[in-house]
Amino acid sequence: MEARAKQALSAEQAELLRQIPSVDELLAQPRLAALASRVDRTLLVEVTRTVLGELRARITDQLASALLGEFALLAADPASIEEHIGSIVERILAHSLQPVINATGVILHTNLGRAPLAEAVVEEFRRTATQYSNLEYDLEAGARGKRDMHTSSLLERLSGAEAAIVVNNCAAAVLLVLAALAKGGEVVVSRGELIEIGDGFRIPEIMAESGAALREVGTTNRTRVADYENAINEKTRLLLRVHPSNFSITGFAEKPSLEELAALSQRTGLPLVEDLGSGCLVDLSSNGISEPLVRQSIDARVSIVMFSGDKLLGGPQAGIIAGKKELVARVRRHPLFRALRVDKLTTAALEVTLGAYLRAAWHEIPALRMIRTSATELKRRSENFLRELRPELPLDEVEMEIADGTSLAGGGSTPAQALPTKIIRIASARYSAAQLEERLRRAPAGISVIARVESDRLVLDLRTVFPEQEPLLIKTLGAVLH
Repeated sequence: MEARAKQALSAEQAELLRQIPSVDELLAQPRLAALASRVDRTLLVEVTRTVLGELRARITDQLASALLGEFALLAADPASIEEHIGSIVERILAHSLQPVINATGVILHTNLGRAPLAEAVVEEFRRTATQYSNLEYDLEAGARGKRDMHTSSLLERLSGAEAAIVVNNCAAAVLLVLAALAKGGEVVVSRGELIEIGDGFRIPEIMAESGAALREVGTTNRTRVADYENAINEKTRLLLRVHPSNFSITGFAEKPSLEELAALSQRTGLPLVEDLGSGCLVDLSSNGISEPLVRQSIDARVSIVMFSGDKLLGGPQAGIIAGKKELVARVRRHPLFRALRVDKLTTAALEVTLGAYLRAAWHEIPALRMIRTSATELKRRSENFLRELRPELPLDEVEMEIADGTSLAGGGSTPAQALPTKIIRIASARYSAAQLEERLRRAPAGISVIARVESDRLVLDLRTVFPEQEPLLIKTLGAVLH
């Protein structure tokens, strides 16, 4: 009896397998034929074969005849298979990297691309990226030049450094400087500065990769200049100071001032290297952000300062190395520099951003513009926003209010500082706050919105929403709240 059932089932499977159309039959179907006119045929054939292979495998592996119905319908319907193949190809061709609306109030949101670039950067991309440029060509000499020249003089002027070069991010800058100046020797650093930031970026591991040996001094919460001095020996190559970035130590804590370490550097002849992290070029204390300035470190006679381009500087992802000319030249000559250098688009974006600093055009740099926006202005924007949003919502199902809140600089900077802001709090009778957050994230109106959830309320902070995005955000909220 069991054998006869197995034979009957095998016959049914064989019939289903015979009904599956061939690759050529499917590619002749209208949708796939149209798709073939705008995509590589190899891709279409590959996806079609994969889909048919999966269908055959599911029919062959199916052991319960009662469940074969869905496969029978699919095998006998080329249009359904065609639809499935077409949707897979469209997903492959779709852009994975997409714009989102950042309504979190975190200005330098690491997961959302950190600093948005100035409009002028886009224009510069069009001007230089779509044609040839003098990226590494000296127009005066008619000979090969250096790509550093486009940003070095700007960085030197803004920071006060003797020289400056650029690599692809600050972690690369730290790795390169340590490899060039301390390989085979020891680097003295406070135990309280052995930080981890980002996706597993750890100072001790970067140091090990550079070929330099870590020499920890002090304790987690207290380190004195004498600890550095006592650790110096014939193997010492550098004194390293690391900005805490995304954490702070409070209470019973102590560390040497920058001036004390610079004086020790002068006495011993050992370079003082500082990983400054966020790369703040202008004083933002009047706006609620208190971060050490690059120029302060250079003026304090730090030998080399390293900082990011896409944090408080407000430019593209980059790692900037600025300091004494002789040391920067040694770093530039290291073989890793070529592996870590930036491309023409980063160079163009950085040049435009630094140019805005020289003109004191803070409003042109989105990150600085957001930081400088007052809570009063955000209250006005929030009131106008709710006025426009209310007609889009179902009656008596949504509660909305404007409340006091805080925005964050983010991006591994100002860990204990926040900006006063006005937030919009939304509650729905139909959906929980978590459901609303998910519905916004799934882009019902064509663009994903990233928001916060606090105390079972959906929270929007317009500080990080561009004014021109507000109509689309209103449309999206209207769709999500229905």
